[in-house]
Amino acid sequence: MPRPPRQYSEFGLYHVMLRGSGKQIIFEDDSDRRTFLKLLREKTAADDVKVIAWCLMGNHVHLLLDDPEHALSHFMHALATAYARRFNDKTGHAGAVFQGRFASVPIASDAQLLQAVRYIHENPVKAGMGSIDAFPWSSYREYLGEARVADTAMVLDMVGGREGFLRFCSDGRFGSYCFRATRRVSDDDALEVVRCALGGIEPTDVKKLPRERRDEALRSLRAAGITVKEMERLTGVGHNTISRVTKCVNPRLACGVRRGL
Repeated sequence: MPRPPRQYSEFGLYHVMLRGSGKQIIFEDDSDRRTFLKLLREKTAADDVKVIAWCLMGNHVHLLLDDPEHALSHFMHALATAYARRFNDKTGHAGAVFQGRFASVPIASDAQLLQAVRYIHENPVKAGMGSIDAFPWSSYREYLGEARVADTAMVLDMVGGREGFLRFCSDGRFGSYCFRATRRVSDDDALEVVRCALGGIEPTDVKKLPRERRDEALRSLRAAGITVKEMERLTGVGHNTISRVTKCVNPRLACGVRRGL
């Protein structure tokens, strides 16, 4: 089956994930992480790409990138190839280090941009790796101190500086987000978005609500970007009912992105 064409952002902003082949570990130790960051700085300078946020997990990497020159594919190929060569030379590993091509989601609004920044920084917390401020391998600390890899100016301007950034990181209004690189999103990610959009109501309880409250809940889920099939799977409400109730609702990704770089 042919791969679907990559979606492009009108504003040149992308949330990108690079995963280890077969979900294998891609960072054996901190020296590997430092090597990756060194290469990241080199390749961004070469292709005029800016890193807005980053996080290095055990078997995958999240990057939020500003790509005004449409160099994303070349940049990611150069970065992945250079790191894989270093990793294989060091470890004696043979074969692919990364799983196929990178996954990317175009950023289409201010809200989505801020959601992606927070999602990236919260990855270690969700993985049980400690608090957001204690994890050393993300751009979170750069937003509060000296920026060495990330270009923090645009986001800090949007949230009102470093104090605003701290408030933003604990603001539940920016919690409804999952990394959606394909039409199919994992139940775990969708469930997190659903619970946030429902304000504490369990999705399985939606079908038990009085009709007006049920319909309001369904419209809230559609506005949060949850598809009809995902809603049907998670709430148990029938496809026809969901389609009828939410037919006039558009997912909230249509407003323009402010360019602050």
